[in-house]
Amino acid sequence: MTPAARVAAAIEVLDAVIAGSPAEQALTRWARNSRYAGSKDRAALRDLVFDVLRQRRSALWCSGQVEESGRALMTGLLCQQPEGLTAFDGSRYGPVPLTSTETGALRDLATAPEIIHADLPDLLVSAFRDALGDDWLRTAKELRSRAAVHLRVNTLRASRDEAMSMLADEGIVTRQLGNVSTGLEVVENPRRIARSQAYSKGLVELQDASGQIATLAAGVSPGDAILDYCAGGGGKILALAAAAGGTGRFVAHDVDNARMRDLPARADRAGISVECVSGDAISGSFDCVFVDAPCSGSGTWRRAPEGKWLLTPDRLAAYPNLQLDILSKAARHLRPNGRLTYATCSLLPSENTEVVKTFLDRYPNFTCLNEELLSVTAQCDGFCFAHFVKN
Repeated sequence: MTPAARVAAAIEVLDAVIAGSPAEQALTRWARNSRYAGSKDRAALRDLVFDVLRQRRSALWCSGQVEESGRALMTGLLCQQPEGLTAFDGSRYGPVPLTSTETGALRDLATAPEIIHADLPDLLVSAFRDALGDDWLRTAKELRSRAAVHLRVNTLRASRDEAMSMLADEGIVTRQLGNVSTGLEVVENPRRIARSQAYSKGLVELQDASGQIATLAAGVSPGDAILDYCAGGGGKILALAAAAGGTGRFVAHDVDNARMRDLPARADRAGISVECVSGDAISGSFDCVFVDAPCSGSGTWRRAPEGKWLLTPDRLAAYPNLQLDILSKAARHLRPNGRLTYATCSLLPSENTEVVKTFLDRYPNFTCLNEELLSVTAQCDGFCFAHFVKN
């Protein structure tokens, strides 16, 4: 596909998203209907769509249009890039050339109000200001860019240097993350990771630095019984198991068993034995219970930008009660003197500090050892975690 054809496809996918289709579904549907598109075309299309979703408000503002459409959003995004609008050249399979009315409406982002630079819906502008103070706009701007690709080195399989060397042999260039001992940042050829020997042999897993920091801080030891109460895909139970030296009992739990469908293969690749359970099937008690609770995801909107546009006041208000309920249920599985970790990828106190305070008020037999908020930076997603001990 030509660059112009990719832009036309992105406009089509964005129109589907605006009509209510989740972005991943819209991209999958387009790919199924466009068998001629190769893997590079699909990757480029995905990048275009997600770049727009990260910058949805500013893209519309730059387009000068009032009504949101895939064409307006792509025009507003590309007009911010040198030669970006050359895709509207009238070539075959490309978008229709811009009209004089469209080009006359274009605006320079540098002249936009502060709220446009934040690329947040109105609901979240006030929430960010209240939560982050003077750092709110910097944080919001960080969430407009693509996230770095981070890897966790599985120390049961290799050292960090060994993993870097194997990746380099396949043209995947990495550098060490200074803020996490198991972390690597991919600086060249990230799309090769899933097909690499280092990945297929379990030397590395995809995991952001913030998640690695939180699991390393959980303080697990060899032989511990560890429960990941909201396991999802299982990245954190694998990290916790590696931190424990691979010895102990490792249990992954999720209310939706389908979310863990890939975990057995991942665990086998990593050389770790993990029990997968759902519902009320948890047996025994644990030295460490890790709760990565459902949340607004506000610290990870670089990776899942749709979230900030779909979040409603009611949904945001409902999270704290859900998080407290999950944390309370998870805590029942902890042994005396065991450690409980509560984590979210949210930046908002209502989902973090306030939930921690309410939990401690209700359960005086728990003591909070520490609470830490990781800011959104070029090297890290936003993440909050608190560690408790059961007295």
